[in-house]
Amino acid sequence: MTGRRREIRYLMPMLPLVHHPDYDARTVPDDHRFPMRKYALVADMLRAAGRDFIEPLLAPEAWLHLAHDPAYVGAILGQTLDAKAARKIGFEITPAIARRSRAAVGGTCLAARLALEHGAAVNLAGGSHHAGPDGGAGFCVFNDVAVAAMLLLEEGAVRRVAVVDCDVHHGDGTALILGPEPRAFTASLHCEQNWPREKPPSDLDIGLPKGTGDAAYLAALETLMAEALASQPDLVFYNAGVDPHADDRLGLLSLSDEGLAARDRYVAAACASAGVPLCAVLGGGYSFDASAVARRHCGLVTALV
Repeated sequence: MTGRRREIRYLMPMLPLVHHPDYDARTVPDDHRFPMRKYALVADMLRAAGRDFIEPLLAPEAWLHLAHDPAYVGAILGQTLDAKAARKIGFEITPAIARRSRAAVGGTCLAARLALEHGAAVNLAGGSHHAGPDGGAGFCVFNDVAVAAMLLLEEGAVRRVAVVDCDVHHGDGTALILGPEPRAFTASLHCEQNWPREKPPSDLDIGLPKGTGDAAYLAALETLMAEALASQPDLVFYNAGVDPHADDRLGLLSLSDEGLAARDRYVAAACASAGVPLCAVLGGGYSFDASAVARRHCGLVTALV
């Protein structure tokens, strides 16, 4: 890429949306703490609104090695991961989970390429930011954003990337994987009192106190975006987790629907103003009602179109 910034227009008639049927791993039951059905529900809601999807390929094993230890990757793909490591992830490692995890990585890699072409794109999964170089955790198997960032950097498609992580939980796995990479800038806006207990440093961490609402959150977001864009990325990866919502069972922050929408619009507008393409991923969202979580995730698409 050249150093010149392109004019980026997000008000395109058809924002590219990436979806794979295997994002919803059916071996995970409806009553699991992780609302797996949200992925199928998001697709159903957007399809009903007239949206079409682009289906990604499953990520090849070699791509996964860009961010993860090959032994760990092999244990996931072969379903030989030991029980203790599987409990840390939170899923039984079935063929459906292995396939889902590869599909999500392939989806973020595809969305990143589409963002470079169109100015913005969304993977309707992804944001598995707790997966680190040696293994997964917190419902995260493979770190799709870290893999996509390393892939595009290694290919020379971009010279620098920034990760703007607005999931309510700290992006610990992303910090560990991309921390040694000078071409990547990592930023995390999260609840400081929330999991994980150990928070390895990102390039920029903003930990908010429990109960933070819309106004204070959006003020912190301005600082986060200013510093992320000051790193002069050729592409921004945006983890748009909806778990900062006041009704999220694992969130501990107090954002409203309007606050989440304002957050997404601000990130999109900041990137557009700077001429930087935006690749968005869904991130976290937890509720007994998977439909409520899915509706919040669909707000990301609304904000970008």
